[in-house]
Amino acid sequence: MKLLQKLLLCLFTLPLAGVAGTVADTFPERPVRIIVPFPPGGGTDTVARTVAAKLSERWNVPVTVDNRPGGNTLIGAEMAARAAPDGYTLFLPIDSTLAMNQSLYAKLPYDPINGFAPVSLAVTMPMVLAVHPSVKARSVKDLIGLAKSSDGKLAYAHGALPAQVAGEAFKAAAKVDMVAVPYKGSGPAMTDVVGGQVPVIFDALGPAIAFVKSGKVRPLAVTSAKRSPSLPDVPTLAESGLPGMDLVTWIGFVAPAGTDRAIIAKLNGEITRILKLPETSEKLGAMGMDVVAGSPEQFTQTIKDDATKLGAVIKAAGIKLD
Repeated sequence: MKLLQKLLLCLFTLPLAGVAGTVADTFPERPVRIIVPFPPGGGTDTVARTVAAKLSERWNVPVTVDNRPGGNTLIGAEMAARAAPDGYTLFLPIDSTLAMNQSLYAKLPYDPINGFAPVSLAVTMPMVLAVHPSVKARSVKDLIGLAKSSDGKLAYAHGALPAQVAGEAFKAAAKVDMVAVPYKGSGPAMTDVVGGQVPVIFDALGPAIAFVKSGKVRPLAVTSAKRSPSLPDVPTLAESGLPGMDLVTWIGFVAPAGTDRAIIAKLNGEITRILKLPETSEKLGAMGMDVVAGSPEQFTQTIKDDATKLGAVIKAAGIKLD
């Protein structure tokens, strides 16, 4: 009797194992969509389209980019979270999508921690602290002195949440008061700094780098723990007398929660391979991005760590979006 039970168990379990083994083997069999929560042309869109083109070549199926901008990435995030967890929809969140928004909003239309299955972190990018050339500060120390002497009236521009968080973290670490001037995007913020309307800016290195290299703004520091290869002569905030300052914005790939682990593993292998190609690193590096492709587990930890670290800055600064 026991022998018969064992034989029956084998008959039922072996076919199931065979089916499970083919889930990732046959993926993908139809077009794959990558949702980007920004308009075409920006850094996140560039990462998505670079990877999509290579995946399409590799898989011989269309891999398309679906731009869904608006709502501080909430629109695209909600759409991605509600998609079928079959691997055919991917999403490119940034740090504010998964690590900041839970501290900025009382209620979100998606779960930033449990609503997605991380695939891989793709790139990181430091912010740059820069000033108009007319500003007398030549270093972070000079700027701190200028901020203290201005009695809280020195203003800094920012065009995105990560840059504002960097500005508020700088204020707390330097023990200075500065006026935050928000803009709807990096472009308008930089335009006013270049025009002399606002003296200081915190901005992601990618959109700022052309203005830095042309001399239209003077860089004082980057916000990452290490110097950026794109601006090797510009010190970090930590080197400039603010130890422990390490703030970068990031872009990664996720799938809807519940996506089969074998498919996640296959996606991770394909995407990290593409990101590590010399031509990919060179293309994204020219935009101020550092490729940091890794495992789903590493990306999960990054999200959790940043949610804690950045959430503390947001709470201390009293930043709310609803």
